[in-house]
Amino acid sequence: MNITPAWRVYILGAMLCLALTICSLHFDDRGGPPFMASLILACVVYLLAVREFFALPGFPRHVLIIGLVLAAVWHIAFLRLPPGADDDIHRYVWDGRLERLGYNPYLVVPGDPAVAGLHTPETRNLNNPDLASPYPAGAQLFFRAVTAMQESAFALKVAFVVCDFAIVFVLLDLLRYTRQAEHLVLVYAWNPLLAIEVAGSAHIDIVGALLLVVSAAALVRRWRATAAIALGLAVAVKFLPIVLLPLYWKRVRIRDAALAVGVVGLLYVPFLHHGRIPTGSLGTYVQTFRFNGPVFAALDKVAPPQLRAAGAVLVGFLTAIRLRRTAPEWSPGAFAWPMAATLLCAPAIFPWYLLWLLPFLTSPSTLLIILWTVSIIPTYVQWHLRARGRPWGALPGWIMLVEYGSVAIVAAISAFRRIGRPPRLSPRIE
Repeated sequence: MNITPAWRVYILGAMLCLALTICSLHFDDRGGPPFMASLILACVVYLLAVREFFALPGFPRHVLIIGLVLAAVWHIAFLRLPPGADDDIHRYVWDGRLERLGYNPYLVVPGDPAVAGLHTPETRNLNNPDLASPYPAGAQLFFRAVTAMQESAFALKVAFVVCDFAIVFVLLDLLRYTRQAEHLVLVYAWNPLLAIEVAGSAHIDIVGALLLVVSAAALVRRWRATAAIALGLAVAVKFLPIVLLPLYWKRVRIRDAALAVGVVGLLYVPFLHHGRIPTGSLGTYVQTFRFNGPVFAALDKVAPPQLRAAGAVLVGFLTAIRLRRTAPEWSPGAFAWPMAATLLCAPAIFPWYLLWLLPFLTSPSTLLIILWTVSIIPTYVQWHLRARGRPWGALPGWIMLVEYGSVAIVAAISAFRRIGRPPRLSPRIE
């Protein structure tokens, strides 16, 4: 029986929907056997689907529509679930609440007995209560805006899912404008990390990813002021996309860059303390937070944490400079690879950090990063171990071996294939 490509996509989509729906039923035990089994199945199906998407130049429009409907179904399955007891979203609610009450989240420590009366049932058990907030001003103002409408974790989850869906529409527009196949948006929409870390755990990174893809779309159209401001706002959500600045060199005007800097500066005005911009617990994060960062850990005896963190940023900058010179004017990989390089060298690499990369994985040149978004899944075992009373600490060695070893093996195979491929001969002129 000959199954058409469209029907293969339908079958894979149905399997992915079933696997992620089962995964959502075990969301309260992230990293546990049922959760991991269903999520690993979802990841395998996702990779098979990506192969289909990259293999053909196009699919009928109804394949795209049904694919997006399926993605909405499993998003809803996770959206209806309460977040974990110590997920970051409780910190988001706390920061937004503090701002609306007139406090500075960079200066107030949640565990301080003096502010115990400010807590709600949703914020009382937030993680790292001994630290003030580390999130930049753009994230803080987003927390404030959402909690002003409804102060709850669910309201923030809905807002993040809306941002996720908005990325789909911006990506579709970008794919059309650059004359790429529209169905490649499913490489983004079907990635299992979106279900877990946006609709499930709900992380602010998706807001930054939306602003960044808006900036990329504006840059392609030469809407230079919009591109610069959107990039500045993305940096104001989390600092990661600052490594993409070389991609904007000579593509935006100096006045556009100055306008973006001014907008970001204005975001920090409400948080000024004695004329200085507070950074909250950002320094503590660099100094002490460690998770799944093999490069950062390997250099532990070589340099202090601040220098290693600066080195991670430098690696991203250098990658962006190289791609600015060699990549086509619009290349999704030119946005994905610098951020991926920085994350690889970061002190902590949580699964939700890779959300920044997902909108730019619509090219076969990013296959290794796509694989990374799947191979990072075993790190969820750490949450299961902690729930069973094990202290939070270094990941078991086999997890990092699976995560990075699988990417390294595929990279090596790809390199050997390129080396073994006979060179193209120039046409002979008689």
